[in-house]
Amino acid sequence: MTWPHDVTRLERVRALMAEHDLDALVVRAPDNVLYLTNFWGMKGYDACVFPREGEPVLITIEASEEDAARAAWTTDVRLIRGYAADDPRPVPARTLDAALAASRDYERIGLELSMGTQASDRMVGEPTTFTKGWFDAWPEARDATAVLNPARAIKSSQEIERIRLANEIAAAAMEHLRGELRPGIKESEAAALWLGFVHGEGTGWRGMVELALGFSLVWSGAGIRTFTATGDRPVAADEPTLFEIWVCADGYWCDHTKLLCPGEPSARYRELETALLDVYRRAIDHCRPGASLAELDVLIRDGLAAVGYPGQPSHPVCHGVGARAHEPPYAHQAGGGEIAEGMVLAIEPGCYWDGGGGLRVEDNFLITSDGAQQLSRFPDGIVLCR
Repeated sequence: MTWPHDVTRLERVRALMAEHDLDALVVRAPDNVLYLTNFWGMKGYDACVFPREGEPVLITIEASEEDAARAAWTTDVRLIRGYAADDPRPVPARTLDAALAASRDYERIGLELSMGTQASDRMVGEPTTFTKGWFDAWPEARDATAVLNPARAIKSSQEIERIRLANEIAAAAMEHLRGELRPGIKESEAAALWLGFVHGEGTGWRGMVELALGFSLVWSGAGIRTFTATGDRPVAADEPTLFEIWVCADGYWCDHTKLLCPGEPSARYRELETALLDVYRRAIDHCRPGASLAELDVLIRDGLAAVGYPGQPSHPVCHGVGARAHEPPYAHQAGGGEIAEGMVLAIEPGCYWDGGGGLRVEDNFLITSDGAQQLSRFPDGIVLCR
């Protein structure tokens, strides 16, 4: 789908560029190229030169000419060769040549000098990174993330619509799994069922999504723990199976953790669910414009400690979602920052038992003047399979 030119977000970027006295941004991370041009590249060979005044330049490979003509907001698209018989260098070297040419008239340049993560290109499995030569090419460059992070933290109405699409697909895939999950199938099979729905049904979703991709971690029963891969453990009959899931819909993401149970979970799980959801709901109520991000982290961790889980969880409990699944702002008790209207936040408290097992809940919330609006229609807590 071709989205209309999002003037709101680009004006926000330019206002921040003026505050930081930058003449142009030169970006190459796929999520920043998407954010500034609406073009989501195939292989991460792309770049954008985005001036404070004037027309941006999109740089991409010749094979993407048709995609760029259809999707990109800028009309200045400069094509580089994916294979050059006279040039053995990797493709990003030619991207650099084109970016230097496009930025030569600007004095104060901003580069992505301190990004913690970047989203992937449309091919996903092999993210493209740029060599030291890219960063050395603009020796006086300043850090563009000081502009891009606050700009991206507040979503435009178009961005919210696109994030809603990713949330819809994720919820529909979970509803599909609710009728398919059976005891004894492997965690990996459960993950494949979810992933297959996301890619198969999400691509073309409501005529508004060209490409939907899913990413998941699936753990069942005693397999529930943090930072472990999906395995071949069988789905438990009367214990929850946890789905840690992301959907990317044309470059915009959602990040959820949902729970399914084929059977009736034990009293121990129901007790943990009640305590966890109480903390979760208090965290959601906290999320209003002007509220402290540091206090949100404290609220969740103190709440979990009060019900017997001190020091948990071992992962962050809140982060932004947009053109990456994890992006600023982050809630941390030793940090700062305030929640603002227009942010989309993932809130994700969790409790884990020694030896395996436990629960996590997570959804995405749009911050409005009235508080936090949940973006997924799939329920939180333990949902029984049909």
